[in-house]
Amino acid sequence: METYIIEDDEVGKRFVDVLIKKRAQGVQVNFIYDSVGSINTSKAFFQRLTDSGIRVLEFNPINPLTAKSGWDVNQRDHRKLLIVDGKTRISWRHQYQQRLFRGLLQSQVTTAPQWRPALARYPDTSRRPGGRRVSETVSRHMGKAKRYTAGSAGIFCHNWVTRAREVVRAIASTSDEPYSLIYVTLLSAINSAETSIHLTNAYFAPDAQLLAALKDAAGRGVDVRMILPSKTDSWLVFNTGRSYYSELLAAGVKIYERRDALLHAKTALIDGVWSTIGSTNLDWRSFLYNDEVNAVILGPEFGAQMQAMFDTDLASSNLITLEAWQHRSISERMKEGCRQVVATPALGRGHYA
Repeated sequence: METYIIEDDEVGKRFVDVLIKKRAQGVQVNFIYDSVGSINTSKAFFQRLTDSGIRVLEFNPINPLTAKSGWDVNQRDHRKLLIVDGKTRISWRHQYQQRLFRGLLQSQVTTAPQWRPALARYPDTSRRPGGRRVSETVSRHMGKAKRYTAGSAGIFCHNWVTRAREVVRAIASTSDEPYSLIYVTLLSAINSAETSIHLTNAYFAPDAQLLAALKDAAGRGVDVRMILPSKTDSWLVFNTGRSYYSELLAAGVKIYERRDALLHAKTALIDGVWSTIGSTNLDWRSFLYNDEVNAVILGPEFGAQMQAMFDTDLASSNLITLEAWQHRSISERMKEGCRQVVATPALGRGHYA
């Protein structure tokens, strides 16, 4: 099990109880969590896992004194991955319904809304992206985590083999690499689109290439639709993404904002047959600094499920028109001034999931 955030709340404790129970039954359990993502979770919470015989890794500890080597506080493990007996789930449903919202968000809403993660209503959208490939990815990642973390000997991962019903590939990106393989793959798919591009993403702060690819696709007649949040827990990225609305709308891209929920999904469906689900946001942090993992699935059957999920979210979203957007308030325009901060890789170091 690998996750950016796990909290000492009702859902987190249920996870721990089950993991400890399975370890007592002789099941090997490996657990990786991110030091920044789980910064508010007590050490006692993780000590219960360790004391039960579970192998626990804190990825890239914030305190450099507890790290072994290669410490860089900006490199984070943003993956959400669960492998049980060789059956892989990417971007497993997180405990977002349990989270409390702090900072700016608390002033925006009086009642904490439900999160809309990738798998909230459609558990079948998490698939098994080739057990051997995922296992190798996790093994390499554990090796990287051990470089960061003291006292991590004995962690390993089997090379399981599973059968997938679709053509599936697990794509992992890490900050150690010269470029994000997930980003390059998505950009290539967008540039190759012939009929439709349907994107759903929680954190949208595109670079020039992604922006141009979306506009060019709309210009050649592709139906480009994006579902983005109307509320967020990261106002900086939220308003940065909105600063691109005018040029995207003018180019023919259709933009929708999901209402009544905090959108957390990161999915794409292109031409009804190319799908991806994973942990990657459409922003600089995911593409440059985070370790991410996505599944790419080829096939019309799964594409139809993805389209049904997209259509359901579309029905719960508001269409943003260019005319209405051009009449937004001065205060809203001023908030979009943060665009230059986020667009600069050296400065775009937000803390969000």
